Amino acid sequence: MEILLIDDDVQLGALMGDYLLPQGFRVTASATGEEGVDLALSGRFALVLLDVMLPGIDGIEVLRRVRARSAVAVVMLTARGDDDVERVIGLELGADDYLAKPCFPRELLARLRAVLRRTRDVPAQPMISAGRLRLDKARRTTLWGDQQVALTVTEFNLLELLMHGGDTVSTRDALCLAALGRSRHPYDRSIDVHMSNLRLKLDRATGRNIGIETVRGVGYRLRLEG
Repeated sequence: MEILLIDDDVQLGALMGDYLLPQGFRVTASATGEEGVDLALSGRFALVLLDVMLPGIDGIEVLRRVRARSAVAVVMLTARGDDDVERVIGLELGADDYLAKPCFPRELLARLRAVLRRTRDVPAQPMISAGRLRLDKARRTTLWGDQQVALTVTEFNLLELLMHGGDTVSTRDALCLAALGRSRHPYDRSIDVHMSNLRLKLDRATGRNIGIETVRGVGYRLRLEG
């Protein structure tokens, strides 16, 4: 499986490639944001590992350009100890997850597998619906009537969980574990940011006929207006 690493740390790229190759992942490294955008949009890669700090255009701008044209899975790499601003911006722009550097190789592998599993699992029930909203889980597409709604991998997974939940409130902890493949940490805003993005996209596509209700202090549930 092909993975793209966009990072100017050549040594890190070599180490990642050596570690991931026996695990079934072939890593292509790009040292600049400009080249990284072109490669990410080539359709060759199942997942992009994207460092925030890059020469030329930074990782945030790379993500912005990629997300304008592609829903490829993206995991952001941030320096350990950075504040939450860059992570939140990355999530708001559509990153599927983030990982602090330096990280343990086994943690990196677990995150990659979790994100890819969410993109490639073929469910027994391939289509679910709520009113005019339909999720084709085999093709990973979302439709409002005949109109396709462009969602990232994580947004799609969160919407699927909410649709299965019906009137039941899905807690942030449960959503984080199911949609991101990891436990939620204290002060972790990842789910809230993803939900904000998903809510905005649904509002635009459905004319607010379907919304996401925030249950204060608990979590979220899907709300049908018509």
